[in-house]
Amino acid sequence: MTGPLDRPIAVVGPTATGKSDLALDLAQELDGEIVNIDAMQLYRGMDVGTAKLSVAERRGIVHHLLDVLDVTETATVAAYQEQACAIVDDILARGRMPVIVGGSMMYVQALLDDWAFPATDPDIRAKWEALLDERGVVAVHEALRAADPVAADTILPTDGRRMVRALEVVELTGQPFAASAPTIGEPRWGTTIIGVDRETAALDARIELRTATMFETGLVDEVKALIDLGLRDGQTAKRAIGYAQVLAYLDGEEDLAYAQERTLIGTRRYVRRQRSWFRRDPRVRWVDGADPDLASTTLSQLDKTGRTPQ
Repeated sequence: MTGPLDRPIAVVGPTATGKSDLALDLAQELDGEIVNIDAMQLYRGMDVGTAKLSVAERRGIVHHLLDVLDVTETATVAAYQEQACAIVDDILARGRMPVIVGGSMMYVQALLDDWAFPATDPDIRAKWEALLDERGVVAVHEALRAADPVAADTILPTDGRRMVRALEVVELTGQPFAASAPTIGEPRWGTTIIGVDRETAALDARIELRTATMFETGLVDEVKALIDLGLRDGQTAKRAIGYAQVLAYLDGEEDLAYAQERTLIGTRRYVRRQRSWFRRDPRVRWVDGADPDLASTTLSQLDKTGRTPQ
């Protein structure tokens, strides 16, 4: 394991809690570089709907794994794991501090835990993705319940992508999906994991404001531009919260106000799931995103792990 001064920091937790600002503060204080771990921020052009920091907002700090995929490409946890591990190793080798930030739950676990992924099969994956496209999440959930009842009970029934992956793994391996899950232990590189959260009512208000701001500042125009770049042809990007709802609006399936409301509801639901997921991990050291001295509080948490205060 690396020494105390060489351990990366991961800033995780629910959407809209203030992770990005904290990560920037830590990177500035600790001579760090940011490693994105938000799956949808991997996509070029998905900026407004993912609350991606603009170049100007990045304070001159190097950011990795932003804007690395076209919307026609499929984001996979396995590919992310390989790329991110190499990047973190390189940052450490150059004597700088990796600050990993984001809330994509399986991506966090893939990067920080020893997780070997079952192989993929394009034909099997295509079969289940076709079911998802043609008949929706209810049909996919029914298929998963028939194939793996435990997975059907543990995966959110609206999470089409994860249900498709579970069905693919079950069909490929002949084993339950849980058999491929990692065991939580010492995090890779001895990473210190900081969780950012807020009081629920306050976080709900922040989510409502963020959602309204996205729709007011160009989310619909962003989706229109991405359609020209093949958004509808991709399997992952088009299902992102906000983007799926705007696509439905553009297809005449609902009005804009309803699309915004469904985006808000979907985001709140996702936040509840993120909170539940990260709270189960005993390695996470929690801080309050509303703390006016959040960076200082977090640095004190790092000092408790053996780091010398900066």
